[in-house]
Amino acid sequence: MQENSNFKPIPYYEYVSAGFPSPADDYMDKPIDLNEYLIKHPAATFLVRVEGESMLGAGIHPDDILIVDRSLSAKPNDIVIATLDADFTVKRYVSEQGRHFLKPENSRYKTMEITNHPDCRIWGVVVYVIHRT
Repeated sequence: MQENSNFKPIPYYEYVSAGFPSPADDYMDKPIDLNEYLIKHPAATFLVRVEGESMLGAGIHPDDILIVDRSLSAKPNDIVIATLDADFTVKRYVSEQGRHFLKPENSRYKTMEITNHPDCRIWGVVVYVIHRT
């Protein structure tokens, strides 16, 4: 990985209380490199920005950024990036009784069977969602 002279380490606090408040400085750890933390296979990883609302039920919203690892093989229930008729989509990969589907997480969208679909390819598995609160 190439060094970036503009990179400023981000302070990293080991834990933050979700109960009673505690002094955060007591938990200060070394700075964290988000690439090291979030990306296991750099040569096979890419980022993609989400457009649309088909995955709201999975906590994926418009303008979220997905971290996608192409080195992973999709397993049932993984959220994947797939090409379908030359269009990219993000959906949950579902396998039932030998049939395969791309399933949205929003009832306004249809599940698509891809079992024998010649123009469908799984491009990668979503490993993280970056979502602004």
